[in-house]
Amino acid sequence: MQEEQQPEAAADPMSSSDAPEDGPKETSSLSQNISDADAFKILLEMKMKKRQKKPNLPSTVTELDTEDGSKVYVVGTAHFSDSSKKDVVKTIQEVQPDVVVVELCQYRVSMLKMDEKTLLKEAKEINLEKLQQAIKQNGVMSGLMQMLLLKVSAHITEQLGMAPGGEFREAFKEASKVPFCKFHLGDRPIPVTFKRAIAALSFWQKVKLAWGLCFLSDPISKDDVEKCKQKDLLEQMMAEMIGEFPDLHRTIVSERDVYLTYMLKQAAKQIELPRASETEPRKYIPAVVVGVVGMGHVPGIEKNWNSDLNIQEIMSVPPPSASSKIFKFVIKATVFGLMGYGCYRIGQRTVQFILSMPAAQSYLQKLTEIRSQH
Repeated sequence: MQEEQQPEAAADPMSSSDAPEDGPKETSSLSQNISDADAFKILLEMKMKKRQKKPNLPSTVTELDTEDGSKVYVVGTAHFSDSSKKDVVKTIQEVQPDVVVVELCQYRVSMLKMDEKTLLKEAKEINLEKLQQAIKQNGVMSGLMQMLLLKVSAHITEQLGMAPGGEFREAFKEASKVPFCKFHLGDRPIPVTFKRAIAALSFWQKVKLAWGLCFLSDPISKDDVEKCKQKDLLEQMMAEMIGEFPDLHRTIVSERDVYLTYMLKQAAKQIELPRASETEPRKYIPAVVVGVVGMGHVPGIEKNWNSDLNIQEIMSVPPPSASSKIFKFVIKATVFGLMGYGCYRIGQRTVQFILSMPAAQSYLQKLTEIRSQH
């Protein structure tokens, strides 16, 4: 999925007071004489002039090259960080990219157009309606896992008072300011990731993971989030996660590293220059790409960059295992059991309430008297 942004105006229009009487006619005539190819070349030249030959980039940026000379600048971010948003803006302004790729899929693209206040409210509110929607969209197991991970996000949101994904929204805004800059969604669809993650875990691993996420309550400070931008600390955190859930790490992190790398390489293909006519030979120039991804994916992208990648296998969803079926049955039985018990308790209290009413007691007393007479 991609969205092509419209170029900004090249310059401010001349004020009417300074323009000669026949100015509008000359401007109109001039604009009619400029072909689309010439207009493209003019805007491209302006873009190239703004593009820094030796960009002054933040320390969170990793530079990668392709065989045909294209450059990819990967900005490693912390998803709850004001500093990361500034890094993204500075990088896009410095390199004036042809393509911006972000760690989002079509299922999460709505966050790009939502304001911070709405996102903050959405992230904090996890209710039955959202659970039903997640289960309907992704199935029982994947839906429950999605809600558990949303709970983690909501916990961080509540602790920091900051909505996630600010760096992606900044990337979207800045990309729209760069002439002919395309905006690509570079992450694997989230339903595929969740289904593959669920299929990779054993029954007890699923129980342990769900338990840990349900009772998450450790306080998180802004300093903790900013420390995630340090590779040494992040690698330590990943090592702890691998030790506990290696299969989960493979599906949620390693496989997405491969997918993100593949999408960045696709975006970094050479750009075709406009032609004055069909007979003119095609000319290509190297592309400049900015990738905006979580810092945890940067080492994997570097590792996979020079490899031949095939994403067909990591896009497939394996059939549910026996443990998945058992866990699914247990979850359903628990939900229906709780619903049944709730109905029973509500019904019992309702009956007790009705019987305690004076009118009901009077009616019952009359029935008792009638029965005693017979």
